[in-house]
Amino acid sequence: MFSFLIRHSLVFIFAAAILGFLLPEYSLNVFPILPYCLFVLMTLTLIGMKQNELVNKLKQFHIWLYAVFHSFVLMCLSYGFASLIQADDALTLAIVAVAATGSLFATPAIIRALGFDVMTSMAMTIASTILLPLAIYVSLFMLQSGDVSLDMRAYIMRLAIFIFGPMLLSYLIHKWVPEEKLGRILVKISPYTILVVFAFPFGLISNFRLQWDQDPMLAYQLIAISSFLVFMFFTAAFLLYKKQGKEEAFMAAVTAGNRNVLLTYTIAGTLLGPMFLPLAGAIQVPTSALPIVTKWLAKRAK
Repeated sequence: MFSFLIRHSLVFIFAAAILGFLLPEYSLNVFPILPYCLFVLMTLTLIGMKQNELVNKLKQFHIWLYAVFHSFVLMCLSYGFASLIQADDALTLAIVAVAATGSLFATPAIIRALGFDVMTSMAMTIASTILLPLAIYVSLFMLQSGDVSLDMRAYIMRLAIFIFGPMLLSYLIHKWVPEEKLGRILVKISPYTILVVFAFPFGLISNFRLQWDQDPMLAYQLIAISSFLVFMFFTAAFLLYKKQGKEEAFMAAVTAGNRNVLLTYTIAGTLLGPMFLPLAGAIQVPTSALPIVTKWLAKRAK
């Protein structure tokens, strides 16, 4: 059973989003435990990496150039898109805030399932997350008329728990457990990391389902908008990194397409307006379909 789920994990990520939409009461129940799933996912992913190599990756200038592109360049493109479709203030703020969001912490696990460079993707994910408060502040400063006050305490706490905590735990495990023994353990547990990813599309889509129940026409519009945003993020990153090789381009494109909307809402809350959570729920559908499309495109590109 587990081997079947792992073998077809990319399809089941998308299926989890659809299932969460069809079962909103269960999706709402899963939503509160997503932070715990996130910690498990980050820890399992980071244990499989050498922390000194990850730190060296984070010291590289091109990683931070990507983070600036991920947060600010795509944010400007998204604002242009919102203006083009004449979105109202609330929807414009939601669109720009999604674009300012760092990459999803589940991205490295998805990248591993696709067979791309996990280490670089993890470094890009961490860098874009570190820039998240600045990007969100800029978007709120430009689009919010009231006072802008981010919950930095919550952000720093989550940054410590979900990034630096697993990094420290991974470092200690690598220090205390013999490499040979650790290697055997990792071979057994690494394939199961992707199973934790299923919880995110399942638990995050509930707010979109609530919007769909209230106003189906608006929900269809949100699906169209979120699908275009993911397409734009993916395409822009792919074209930017295409000269570095197809694998690098696909890796950057998937990293750009995934968005950690849960963390963004945690630190900015109601400042993001009434349309952010419905849009964050809607984006789970194209985001969960992205690995399937990427795998198909990667095969055709060979």
